[in-house]
Amino acid sequence: MKIPPGFCTVTPYFFVAGAEGFVDFLVRGLGGEELRRTARPDGRIANAQVRLGGSTVMVSESSAAYPPMPSSCYLYVEDADAAMAGALHGGAAQVMAVADMPYGDRQGGVRDAWGNLWWISQRLEDGPYR
Repeated sequence: MKIPPGFCTVTPYFFVAGAEGFVDFLVRGLGGEELRRTARPDGRIANAQVRLGGSTVMVSESSAAYPPMPSSCYLYVEDADAAMAGALHGGAAQVMAVADMPYGDRQGGVRDAWGNLWWISQRLEDGPYR
């Protein structure tokens, strides 16, 4: 099986209304890096690829054929408190304060302006979930 560098077996693909702003949120709010972008003839995003840590996600402007659809993502970070602050500064709304969880993560949650939930998690211990 061949998978492009930076991608995983399962790669999230977001269809959102206002893809330009969403890509900006991924970069400025969640610390991502935009890798590639192609545009439709009307200038809207046909496909953008953004790296978040070791994963790449894809983004497209929604359409009648592919309407906007919210998602929920679990995002591992080095520092959950700092990442939460960045997400909130980037326009997300807190849905769960950052706290130590019984399964070994320090985690909080936000909802972005496009309706997606992001579970921002810092692993506190080595090994599998308890």
